[in-house]
Amino acid sequence: MHLWLQFELLSDAAQLAIAGGAFWVLAAFCALMERRRNRTRDVARLERVGFMPWTTLFVLFAVIGGGMLAMSLPVVLGSL
Repeated sequence: MHLWLQFELLSDAAQLAIAGGAFWVLAAFCALMERRRNRTRDVARLERVGFMPWTTLFVLFAVIGGGMLAMSLPVVLGSL
């Protein structure tokens, strides 16, 4: 709980930067899963799992995370 309280006390820009970084971590995970799906040789296994739009999720998370980081960048760089 102490970590959550520290997050609440951060500035809005720092909170945006952390959330943007988290979105980029999710985007990296989606890119990894898309690569894993494309490299498999068992086509029947792919059809059993179903469809997951990893590329769409990657782009969505990367754009949201990049926007959050871009909005927080001037304040975060100014405080260094």
